[in-house]
Formats: sequence, C-alpha cells, structure tokens
Amino acid sequence: MHHSPAGDSPAADAPVADTPATAPSAGPGAGGSALHTAYDTALLDLDGVVYAGGEAVPHAVDSLAAARESGLRLAYVTNNAARTPQTVAAHLTELGVPAKADEVVTSAQAVARLIAERVPRGARVLAVGADGLRVALKERGLTVVETADEEPAAVVQGYGGPTMEWGRLIEAALAVQRQVPWFASNADLTIPSGRGIAPGNGSAVEVVRIATRWMRTPPEPIVAGKPLPPMHRESILRTGARRPLVVGDRLDTDIEGAHAGRVDSLLVLTGVTDAAQLLAARPVHRPTYVARDLRGLLEPQPQVTGDADAGFSCGGWTAHVDAEQLTLRGDGDPMDGLRALCGAAWTAAGAGECRLDPDKALARLGL
Repeated sequence: MHHSPAGDSPAADAPVADTPATAPSAGPGAGGSALHTAYDTALLDLDGVVYAGGEAVPHAVDSLAAARESGLRLAYVTNNAARTPQTVAAHLTELGVPAKADEVVTSAQAVARLIAERVPRGARVLAVGADGLRVALKERGLTVVETADEEPAAVVQGYGGPTMEWGRLIEAALAVQRQVPWFASNADLTIPSGRGIAPGNGSAVEVVRIATRWMRTPPEPIVAGKPLPPMHRESILRTGARRPLVVGDRLDTDIEGAHAGRVDSLLVLTGVTDAAQLLAARPVHRPTYVARDLRGLLEPQPQVTGDADAGFSCGGWTAHVDAEQLTLRGDGDPMDGLRALCGAAWTAAGAGECRLDPDKALARLGL
C-alpha cells in the first residue's frame, strides 16, 4: 500500500492496525516533487543517517540545512534511551546541525508516556538505565526508585551504557518476579560502537527474561521503541506532523516502524542496510523511497515503470529476472539502477523475501 505525500498522517491517538502497511511491489515509489517539499516533517534516525561514530555523515549537514531553509521541519527520532534530548541536541549542534531539545524524540520519552498512562502520578518506578530514562520519567511526574524493595508500580529498562552495574539487572528481575508491570524503552539486541557491535538494551531485557522464565506464566515487557507504534505515536504527538516522512538506515526498525505508523519512508544507504539487503526485503521492510544519502531529501524520486514480462525501468536502467538471477542493462545513475532492481526483486518475491542472486547486477552499479 503506497501512501500519497499529499495525504495526512493518522491522528496521533488513532489506533494502529495489527497488520502493517506494505510498500508497493514495483519498487520505491516516485513523487512528483522533491521530498523536502512534499512532506512537512522529516522524522530522522540519527546513527547511520545523520552521524556515524560521532561524526557527521557526508552531505548530511548541508542537506539538512537546505531542507530546513525550505520549510521542512526536522525531528530526530532515536531508540537510544541513554542520552537526554538536551545532550543529543547539543551533539547535533556541535556537528553543524543546529537542533533544539524539543526536536529530539527518544524511546525513553515514549516508554515514560506509556508508564504514566498506566500508573498514578507520582508513582514509584524502578528505572534500570541512564540519565535519559530517568529524566523522561521525572518529566512525566513519576518517582524514580533504585530497588525492587521500594514497592515500585512499574519497572523499566533502557540502555544504561558500558558502566551499568549487574546489580541493576538483579533488581529488575526481582521486581518482575513480584509481578510488577515490566516495560522496556526498546528491544534492540545490538548497537553500533566505535569498536564494533555491542550489546544493546534488548540484550539486557533478555537477561531479565531468562531470570524469570521459570515462572508459571513468563512475563513479557511492554516495549515502546521502533518499530513499534508507541514510538511513532510519541514522534507525532511531539512534532504535530501531518505529512511525516520517516528517514532511516535500518529496515527492521526505521522502515518497519514507518509501515506500522502507515507513513512513507526514505531509506539511505549510509548506515546498516546495504543494497543486497534492500533487494531481499520482505514487504514490511520495503521503503517508499531510497537514496544514497541525505541529499535524497532534496530530490524528486524518479518513476519505476514496467512489469515482470517487460522488465522494470528507471532512468537509463532496466532490470529483469533471468534464470534465478537479477539482471540489469543500461547505464546512468546507479541509484536508478537499484530502484529498477527493487521493482524486479520485490515483484518476483511477492509477499516473501527475494532470494534471487543480485551480485552481478549490483557489481554493475558499484554497490
């Protein structure tokens, strides 16, 4: 299901369907206008989109400045619950992307809202995480406590950073064993770091799950972060976006989250997802648009035309399925070739994952 840029997004408090919307099978869709003029708000992921390893991604600073000057509202939406919005905004500003705290939306804020809707104001919450989580809870009028013995009304886990003590997980497990409602800011098992892939908050959640699985009815946390609807709801409530565009680098959080929220998405290839993974994507992971980097915000997306018999064409490229391989002929912008390949791959895969060999076709594009 493709959503027109001209249409309004669902109301922030509207229910989200159980079945996520699906992207068009014929490849990333085309918009008649440059994306920064077709939408009113860009909901931008951070790591792999705006910065990587603490440094700005090439072209990100200039592209975001141009988009903002044209009237596009920028909001930065992150599953990382460790840092406060003020800290994130300061980091962005240092990189040359001026940002205010109210332009940052974190999974800590999303989970704090969920908890505040379920417990009385001032209720005690056992928080296992860093400052970002604690500040978000306090802003909702909740009282942060340190142990399971303080009779918390809820227990919540958020990424605590490399110095988080093992005793914090013990307190969380004890509270969950006592039937205290259990929440998590997000369930990302891993996070990128300057030294490689590190355990994320989802790994800490798994520790508590293992410690409580002996219970007659093993508990499950209520999770707020991407790709689940509470994170999208928080973003819409805080930004007031009517025509949002989700911009991300991950299929399983950013793009799937856009599907869950029934809004359009732009995948950039500056982070986790590469071209081969994009071609193999299941419907819930297929973006509306694809671009090499954030310069794609400032450009219209070219049309992908054709069908399985004639092949799929975009720009100077045409893609076919031939003998269980994706084939490509033509020349021009490599991104147009990738868009044509998406048309062929996604149509061949239907509702499943494309298993056709893309290597030769992608080699032609240098991707």
